[in-house]
This record gives sequence, C-alpha cells and structure tokens, in this order.
Amino acid sequence: MKIVPPKPFTFNGENGRAVLLLHGFTGSTADVRMLGRFLQKNGYTTHAPLFPGHGVPPEQLLETTPDDWWKAVEEGYGHLRAQGFEHIAVCGLSLGGLFTLKAGYTYKVNGIIPMCAPAITEKQDERLYNGLLQYAEAYKGYEKKEEQTIEKEMNDFKKDTETVLSAIPSLITTIRERLREIKMPIEIIQAGRDEMVDTGSANVIYDQVSSRQKHVRWYEEAPHVITLWEEKEIVHEHILAFLEQLDWKERSETHG
Repeated sequence: MKIVPPKPFTFNGENGRAVLLLHGFTGSTADVRMLGRFLQKNGYTTHAPLFPGHGVPPEQLLETTPDDWWKAVEEGYGHLRAQGFEHIAVCGLSLGGLFTLKAGYTYKVNGIIPMCAPAITEKQDERLYNGLLQYAEAYKGYEKKEEQTIEKEMNDFKKDTETVLSAIPSLITTIRERLREIKMPIEIIQAGRDEMVDTGSANVIYDQVSSRQKHVRWYEEAPHVITLWEEKEIVHEHILAFLEQLDWKERSETHG
C-alpha cells in the first residue's frame, strides 16, 4: 500500500504578519497543521516546509542530513519573504524548535517559539534511536506489509541509522553554542511529560539567550508532540497571545 506523503502548506491570513512553522524529527507538516489553521483564522499567514526524508519511507530519511533539513527552513523563510512579508515569527517543534533557535540568530524575525526543543545531548542518542525505530516500524505497518517483511526490513534499517543519528547531537551542540546571539522575544514551550527531550533543555535555552523578553511556558501533563496533545487548544491560545504582543513594526538585525 502506497502512503500519500504530506506536503508543505501555506495558509493565507489577512493581517500582514507571517509565521514560519517547523515540524519535528520523523514528523511532518501534519504536526503543525492545526496550529497553522488556528493562526490563519486569527489573521496570520502560516507556512510549513517539509524536511527532506520526512513523511516518506524511512529509508529515505537515512539518506538526509541536518544540512538538508535546514535548507528547507531557508526555503520556507525565503518563500514568505518572496510573498512580501517583512514581519515574520518562527515557531517549531522538537527538531523544528531547534531550527527555530537557529533562525533566531540567522534571520530577521520578530519573535521565536521553540516547542520541546533539545539543548541537552546526554541520553539523547538512545531516545532518538528508539524514536526512529518506532517511526520506521509504524510506517511499514501503515504500508500493510507482512510481519516477516517488516522484520527483515527493520533489521536492515537498524544497520544504517548511525550517520543520521550521530549528526543530531552535533547539531544541538552547535546551536547551543550560539544561543547568546538570540536577542528577539522568545516564548519557550516545554511539555512536562516529554519522552524525547530532556525537559531541562527549556531552562538551558532560557538561561543562555540574550533576549530581554523571554519566558518558559510549562505544560506539565503534555507529551513531546505537544501540537497534537488533547489540550492543544491551550497551546494555540498561548502562542497567539505571544504573537499578538510582539512589536511587528520592528525586526531584529541579521546576526549570522
């Protein structure tokens, strides 16, 4: 059974403001689609790129690198700029949250919202590995493959995960080293029951960014994929409240 892959989306709003939405590792634009629609209904144009290797057979993910994923972020930002938006905020989940931080010291943005973004590499390898295997096995199940086929393909898959998985802790470290360059307003969102990211990451980000306007918003009962949580509407409202109080007349200067 062939699975129809998710696609990038752009939802056009009417207030002249835009939000770049970034999904997580092994996730897709479906992670942020409901948030995108909610913000659109409140006037914001939202755009979510799809990272290469995501939303497709998991073997294709192993052929990609963080540079490939970041290029999708660059293209997403460029897409909004090409549409004439000068005022852009960036909001991302997990890996997307990590790239939200990178966008904060790379681009002219009005504010950033990292959600469940990793900033601590200890014990991250095992979590990433287990998450990747769960994703791969689930995808093969969706394809309606027989159990024997899935078992054989998973054994082959496990042999090839090292390259992509070893690149992520390095990416976390590189971005963490530049957190002090972030000066625009930041709303850090962290799930209390995060099974993928060390929840201490939220405090690391808060302590190390140079933003005068910064805040950590905790959701004690939420899981890692907080955008699909049963109480996601609360998260939506808090994100909107943060966006509404930003100074949309000014943008930060490029730092990178």
